[in-house]
Amino acid sequence: MKQIPVMAEPDHPREECGVLGISTPHGDGIAEMAFFGLFALQHRGQEAAGIAVSDGQRARLHKDEGLVSNIFTPEAMAPLSGYHAIGHTRYSTTGSNAHRNIQPFLVETMHGPLAVAHNGNIVNASALREELLHRGFGLTATSDTEVIALMLAAAGGRTWQDRLERTIPAWKGAFSLVLLAADEVIAVRDPWGFRPLSVGRLPHGGWTVASETCALATLGCADIDEVQPGEIVTLRGSEIARHQALTPAPRSARCTFEFIYFSRPDSVWDGQNVHHVRQRLGVELARESHVDADVVIPVPDSSIPAAIGYSAESGIPHNDGLIKNRYIGRTFIEPTQDMRERGVALKFNALSENLAGRRVVMIDDSLVRGTTAGPLVQMVRDAGATEVHLRITCPPITHACHFGVDMGHDSDLMAARLSVPEIAEHIGADSLAFISYDGMMRAVSASEGYCNACFTGDYPIPVHEAQAKLSFEGAIA
Repeated sequence: MKQIPVMAEPDHPREECGVLGISTPHGDGIAEMAFFGLFALQHRGQEAAGIAVSDGQRARLHKDEGLVSNIFTPEAMAPLSGYHAIGHTRYSTTGSNAHRNIQPFLVETMHGPLAVAHNGNIVNASALREELLHRGFGLTATSDTEVIALMLAAAGGRTWQDRLERTIPAWKGAFSLVLLAADEVIAVRDPWGFRPLSVGRLPHGGWTVASETCALATLGCADIDEVQPGEIVTLRGSEIARHQALTPAPRSARCTFEFIYFSRPDSVWDGQNVHHVRQRLGVELARESHVDADVVIPVPDSSIPAAIGYSAESGIPHNDGLIKNRYIGRTFIEPTQDMRERGVALKFNALSENLAGRRVVMIDDSLVRGTTAGPLVQMVRDAGATEVHLRITCPPITHACHFGVDMGHDSDLMAARLSVPEIAEHIGADSLAFISYDGMMRAVSASEGYCNACFTGDYPIPVHEAQAKLSFEGAIA
């Protein structure tokens, strides 16, 4: 049965994906470990998930649409025995959310099985895909990850590490990859370092690599370290090998939105706890855009730390004003027209006891299309607030991302069309303020090394070859 969204697209960038790789010397519970690792990465993609496992000779795969807990039943996981595993949680950035695009991709090659899971986006995927087609390859999906898998399968070299090293210079863009071969797991990160990737040692032997450190902590990992840009990490049971395959780009480009919205607050990104950075974003926002008010409320959940920081710096009390239904993401039941018109009320309820008669500062992490900001402001007003002042913990988003985040096109972005006062009027707020670029970077404790192209239009690599999300869909229906 087709899953039907219950409400309009959320006014946030959509998460990229989550990747996971595990290798153990004993193989006990490999599928269960992969399940719990992916469960910790569920926030990075809720469309689909998959796990591929190898026992040293044969690879097995299970993947499907839906959430991790629904896909991986005991019956589905029973055949997934082995020593090595990779997994993926998906939100589509290149290619639709069709079943054929679910990862990992598993192919049989002359060198043995190869499974690939990818977080990121290759901006020159269209040209690479055309080259594969002209060489006679048949493609069955519309994802840049399939392009990556087939390029590796066709590459020369004695080992998969050799083939990777020969192939990755052709990929322009963001890629944090995990590969499953017959007897090893290999991870590689692009030389710009767009998307996160970390590695840790399992408590009873073996190693794990994952998009976020929260997944490594869930599995009890120690000796957690970031995979460096351009680095290839090979996991084989109790052994680990690290090789700097490509020189890191002179201009590194970590995604600032990992701090603002994507990463779980207990994760560490670039050596910093995400929750603490979000609190500092709130502190900087209060310093830049203080307003007389009675209460500070977050739009849950990712804005909670920033609201705490704003409250501490401004001296305005912090309280809950909106309660989020965390189970509303997808449903099999189509809502009535009346329920559709209620929009954000399906996802949030206001606490009138904390809002009535008060001047409210509402903290949110981003404003993209402007689809939910207005209804949220109105909901707070309807709960009795006398004033609603919206504060955003990132600068205005004026340019689309081409490196693994779905923000839509430039024309979809409200801040690309309207000034800040015009946006405030459009959403019905008494005032609106975004954190400044400099304030954001002070909170991140950096002056360079991050990709902020969605705020500035200054892309770290050329994006003229970038394709629309569904650009490969024409030939395959």
